Amino acid sequence: MKKLVISTLFVMQVFFVFAQTTAGITGKVVDSKTQKPLQNVVASIENTSFTALTDATGVFVFKEVPSGSQLLQIKSAGYKDQLLSVEVEAGKVLDLGVIVFEEDVTSEQQLSLVTITENDLGDDNSGSESTSGLLQASRDVYQQAAAFNWGQARFRIRGLDNEYSTTMINGISMNKIYDGRPQWSNWGGLNDATRNQEFTMGSAPSDYTFGGILGTQEINTRASIYRKGSRVSFSGTNTNYSWRTMGTHASGMNKDGWAFVVSASRRWANEGYFEGTNYAANSLFASVEKKINENHSINFTSIFAQNKRGKSSPNTDEVTRLKGIEYNSYWGWQEGEKRNSRYKEIEEPINMLSHFWKINSKTNLNTNVAYQVGFVGNSRLDFQLANNPDPTYYKNLPSYYLNDQSYYVPTFASDNVTITGYTNPAATQAQTSFVNDGQIDWENIYYTNKIVNGGQKSAYVLYEDRVEDKQWSANSYLNSSIADNIVMNAGVNFKKLKSKNFQKLIDLLGGTYFSDIDPFFSGDASQTDLNNPDRQVYEGDAYGYNYNLNAITFDAFTQFKFNYKKVDFYLGQTFSRSEYQREGNYRNGIYANNSFGKSSKAIFENFGFKGGLTYKITGKQFLDINGVYMTKAPNLRNTFSNARLNNNITPDLTSESIMGTDISYIIKAPKFKARLTGFYNKISNATQISFFYGEGIFDAGEDGSTDTDSFISEIVTGINKKHIGGEFGFEYQITSTIKATGSASYGEYTYDNNPNLKVNDDALATSTNPNPVFDFGKTYIKGYRLPGMPQQAYSFGLEYRDPKFWWIGANINYLADSYISISNILRTENFVTDANGLGFEGATEESVSAALRQEKFDPTTLLNLVGGKSWRVGSNTFGFFASINNVLDFQYKTGGFEQSRKATFPDYQADNANGTPSFGPKYFYGYGRTYFLNLYINF
Repeated sequence: MKKLVISTLFVMQVFFVFAQTTAGITGKVVDSKTQKPLQNVVASIENTSFTALTDATGVFVFKEVPSGSQLLQIKSAGYKDQLLSVEVEAGKVLDLGVIVFEEDVTSEQQLSLVTITENDLGDDNSGSESTSGLLQASRDVYQQAAAFNWGQARFRIRGLDNEYSTTMINGISMNKIYDGRPQWSNWGGLNDATRNQEFTMGSAPSDYTFGGILGTQEINTRASIYRKGSRVSFSGTNTNYSWRTMGTHASGMNKDGWAFVVSASRRWANEGYFEGTNYAANSLFASVEKKINENHSINFTSIFAQNKRGKSSPNTDEVTRLKGIEYNSYWGWQEGEKRNSRYKEIEEPINMLSHFWKINSKTNLNTNVAYQVGFVGNSRLDFQLANNPDPTYYKNLPSYYLNDQSYYVPTFASDNVTITGYTNPAATQAQTSFVNDGQIDWENIYYTNKIVNGGQKSAYVLYEDRVEDKQWSANSYLNSSIADNIVMNAGVNFKKLKSKNFQKLIDLLGGTYFSDIDPFFSGDASQTDLNNPDRQVYEGDAYGYNYNLNAITFDAFTQFKFNYKKVDFYLGQTFSRSEYQREGNYRNGIYANNSFGKSSKAIFENFGFKGGLTYKITGKQFLDINGVYMTKAPNLRNTFSNARLNNNITPDLTSESIMGTDISYIIKAPKFKARLTGFYNKISNATQISFFYGEGIFDAGEDGSTDTDSFISEIVTGINKKHIGGEFGFEYQITSTIKATGSASYGEYTYDNNPNLKVNDDALATSTNPNPVFDFGKTYIKGYRLPGMPQQAYSFGLEYRDPKFWWIGANINYLADSYISISNILRTENFVTDANGLGFEGATEESVSAALRQEKFDPTTLLNLVGGKSWRVGSNTFGFFASINNVLDFQYKTGGFEQSRKATFPDYQADNANGTPSFGPKYFYGYGRTYFLNLYINF
């Protein structure tokens, strides 16, 4: 049936061919200061497929364009866009003469301000990342507000995670097979080298891929398209790093057909905005192109971006109240320096070979092959038969003692008989110790390993959760003008991944070796590898878990775009196939019979269709409609329910179904531009897997003991999500020097059903039960808000641009309706009923509703200031850009998550009895007042 539908669409589309009367347009683009011609400036006819580039003399030519009123857009990175209204007569060539291009000093905002922030780098707990990387060079005023003004509060366009966007370099997707998200750090710090970008919003058509419902970003690194010249910059900031230096040189195409671009940068900090967050990053870029002849060119691109940074901890309200929002529990003093126990290190270089083939004047074929190899490491402390080194461990905080009646001591009147009250000296002592110190005690760790254990077996070690990937990627995409008004895009993409996942011991912390066992189990179950039992491991060794994830993915798409005088429309379709397999390198003692060797293969075949139209109400007003239906394979992360220990495939796993539509009213005029959009997206059958230690998870005796607590993997399948809302953005050129901008976003992003929740408990695994999954029924989350981003956002700004090349701007932003990430298991029947199916005492409808009410964060108001100045000295340009974000130093939460440890109502109530729970929600905070200053020279 799918083949029949796709074939029918192909046949239908090739018959939509209509003739139009054509004319021509030409012009010459020069720099306003030097009057020199500008090469590779993009000229395009709005709402058509007609595009031209200026040559070495600055001239662009359209030989055939539709006659009548047209909007001609001319743009180039670093210059102000020009939108010209032109009247084209049939059979004639319109010569626009010399078009003067002014330097856009505000482009420094895009090159300098968009840096990898703590949010972009992601975290281990919330599972969310910012989407600002998708928007870093967009010209749409709404998208700029989302990136520069709202991104610092973790705003997401349309409430969508960036796994629903597609980020490409030369058409090859950079979205990871593991979790579907791009790893921005793979090209971080190379702002100059990655400035040549194309974007689409939502499901609008892209020339390179079918895409998702969030949009696409294509980064082009072809050496010949970079503007010739050099650039050096130096920056200072107080965000996640302190300093940055960057240099770039582009040669342009020489007479022998060679062009090259090189770029390098370094970013560093002894400590970022949050305590103990050191930062070190080095990035290198090279692109070389050889023009073989007029029809063939070959380009080689190499990208190396190494990044290592200390993480910051999410904290409970109790911890923040005692230590402040900049507190970070992951570090401690060692020999007079701050040492972070949790860092993230990324080193995944990319090498890419591209072939550009101009088959004829109307058809181009681009083929790319890429190889990426490297690692991602996330460090943390491990310990055996020793105290937990985490300074925020619940027994180190006053709430633990305040919530236990046995720690209260009576106070007596002078007669030593009458009780006048109670004190809690243990809580007081815990608070004093935490406030005065509250950091990792590295000296005690080394003392324990060296002195207490005699320098032999380490009680504490530092290790990495390490992922070493080897990935081959290849793609080929075709662009062809079938007729004057029909353009066909088609492409195929292939990826093959081998991902090695293991624990790597990186520091014995004063000891000689470490035991590769699980101390929470005994006998064979304690062995991480029965093929090599009772191992002693040393620095550099793998231990704990060790497995490979293998994946092969393939997708293909076709797209046809039709352009007419009043209506443009497009149709696209895609097919994809994903094949996943786990290969265990250890025979785990808990899962002795289903952990070593290869698992069965998980195979998913998916398809998608999309279409849309643009109705040209007038030459400046448009109505734009897009719609898509597609299915999407689960990511590799969610395919195996507990990949570290066994080969089991997630139960009830299916592909996601995705439906999306949007409709926009657009105005484009030389002085006023605006877009008003309404959108609706529905994601069905999503899967979520998380790991935690829970109390009261199982009924007493279920595992043959009286213990009801367990470390589990929680499997939620069949999740439906609904995203509905509107977007608005405008810019108005009040005078030649003053511009006003405004943006607004209103959304309701909710869970749309009560999905199924299952629990995998390692403690219940046996040789006869190798897949210990227990069904907890429904988790009642329908109507709860999706977490981690504001669902309302508003911005208004004013900007002044002086003719003498200085500018200043200010914007005020209001963000609201941001919600905490809820615990799924707290919203099952397990939370309110006991082993006999009876309700817990006190678990009334009112008390349970109060306990499970989703926390809504306070609204946030952010005032930002930006400005810059440039000077032309001979053929060189000097300048600076500066910004101050959150001028009012507003303190706000950017996200957070409920802890799932207290999994039954009685335990939850007891933990909250004194108003300060030991296992309350943990929160992430935004930066307070920050600055960014960038000095640069172009020559």
